[in-house]
Amino acid sequence: MSPSHRRRAAASAVGALALVGGVLAGATPAQAAPTAGAASGVTVARSCAKPTAKNVMACFALRRTDIAAHPASANLAVSGLGPSDLQSAYKLGSGGSGATVAIVDAFDDPNAESDLATYRSNFGLPACTTANGCFKKVNQNGSTTGLPTADTGWAGEISLDLDMVSAVCPSCHILLVEASSASDTPLFTSINTAVSLGAKYVSNSWGGGETSSQTSTDSTYLNHPGVVITVSSGDNGTGAEYPASSRYVTAVGGTSLTRATSTSRGWTESAWNGAGSGCSGFDAKPTWQTVTTGCARRAEADVSAVADPNTGVAVYQTYGASGWSVYGGTSASSPIIASVYALAGTPGASDYPASYPYAHAGNLFDVTSGSNGSCGSPMCTAGAGWDGPTGLGTPNGTAAFTAAGGGTTVTVANPGSRTGTVGTATSLTLSASGGSSYTWTATGLPPGLSIGSTSGTISGTPTTAGTYTVTATATSGTVSGSTTFTWTISPSGGGGGCTASQLLGNPGFETGTASPWAATSGVVSTASGTTVAHGGSYFAWLDGYGSTHTDTLTQSVTIPSTCTSATLSYYLRVTTAETTTSTAYDTLTVKAGSTTLATYSNLNAGAYALRTFNLSSFIGTTVTISFSGTEDSSLQTSFLVDDTSLAVG
Repeated sequence: MSPSHRRRAAASAVGALALVGGVLAGATPAQAAPTAGAASGVTVARSCAKPTAKNVMACFALRRTDIAAHPASANLAVSGLGPSDLQSAYKLGSGGSGATVAIVDAFDDPNAESDLATYRSNFGLPACTTANGCFKKVNQNGSTTGLPTADTGWAGEISLDLDMVSAVCPSCHILLVEASSASDTPLFTSINTAVSLGAKYVSNSWGGGETSSQTSTDSTYLNHPGVVITVSSGDNGTGAEYPASSRYVTAVGGTSLTRATSTSRGWTESAWNGAGSGCSGFDAKPTWQTVTTGCARRAEADVSAVADPNTGVAVYQTYGASGWSVYGGTSASSPIIASVYALAGTPGASDYPASYPYAHAGNLFDVTSGSNGSCGSPMCTAGAGWDGPTGLGTPNGTAAFTAAGGGTTVTVANPGSRTGTVGTATSLTLSASGGSSYTWTATGLPPGLSIGSTSGTISGTPTTAGTYTVTATATSGTVSGSTTFTWTISPSGGGGGCTASQLLGNPGFETGTASPWAATSGVVSTASGTTVAHGGSYFAWLDGYGSTHTDTLTQSVTIPSTCTSATLSYYLRVTTAETTTSTAYDTLTVKAGSTTLATYSNLNAGAYALRTFNLSSFIGTTVTISFSGTEDSSLQTSFLVDDTSLAVG
């Protein structure tokens, strides 16, 4: 499916620009305007041309127009922050030898390699050329020939990106992937190409507005476990940008970075007033984003680096420009962060590296001043911990960008032996140390109990007597710790009545997994386009393949003999591409034990509806509730099950 993303027109204005309230406001090139909060006479211009069509992305490079560009031969001092400045400010050392950082941009910069050579030579960095195998330039399909049309605006973006990789990780290899245009599909295709060519670090200094189709784009182009994908959060202040708001990427915000001899660090940072931040309207909150954001879904940014053109970086660019210039924008911070990840080492093969800083936020410089708008804390105003413009903070070395976070060991406190009773609700909250956020799992739980993946709370109503050996595991980044304990569940007392309760574990599938349901792989899902949950974020999605297929969802529960009533209920939605109104091609069968409660088919297509069944005949027994969807090779039918309940009283 081709991605379709709206851009915000204000994010791509051409000419000289003013930064007003954290948002770029346009001015004509003849009327260069000062940036907000800057010294008089400081002006900037966007590097890339303004998009004029739907689904076209904007790059976020900003060039200082009050500082005259000059060629290397002019023998003038180079303005802007250089490699030694960035390495000093972010406490970076050597590393990254042989690691490939990919830069994804649109159009061709014919002078990219020669300009890169001048930048590296000026700052005493080792040569990075095609000849020595350090530099490679390809089109969106991975070919070194048939490069796209050259563009002076995107050439400035390319030079900024290449120079920032060189500044932060001089030993890294650089792969430049040039999309055929700034349209979304070529740019996203270029990300897949970069990964296929072996890049473990991919920087993207461009974006646009969000659309309802972006979760499909996530799956097709951005879901690359074991690969760092950094994306600029934008230069327009608050308002989510895509793909920065994808749950699979590291969204990079921006700061103002200045020297400060009065501090032990030697530098000070505040939130840049143009740095992008926002709440996604479509991407679900990642399990690792456990900080308070004020967003129901994915929040950006995650981390940040220098982006304010007032405190900008030195860039050498000659295609459509005169040489040395000063640049800013979150186009600078994205390749900086990608390169810090490269210094830190190769991510775990199954990891989403955006989670690493959340597990090790103590290894970042927390940015606590400045804002990008008037919406307050934490989305607009920087403060202790996470905030929108700067995320968790800026690099303090590389420890926050590794799976282990500099050697962290996770320890889970043992709660001791536990007891409970069939039919009586119980709860236990586990604790861990050694990281800043955890993903929890547990094995061996008594039937009817489940663990919250982010809370570490085991809760539910036990359904089956016995002694169970439980192992609970907390994972921070890719470092885990476990503890094992016993949990003895006693039978419910006879004649003591029945405690009204709901017996099914994980009834709304909100853990993001099926357990304690036994399910076919892929049954539990999040929203996709117009396919959404009845409540919450997750639901059980059976079939929908348009080919011969069977999906199942089962859970066994014990209904206490002291109860007098038992009712099964669930919400069901049926969607289908079948056009017949008379033939049932695809079916869903719902059973309690061997008793068939209901059968649905493509003929029952419609919105979510509540279905209820009296299961009082099963009181005093253990019964298996099952949903079995069977699909033939004709068109697809999807059976969506959510908010299940087996209520007793």
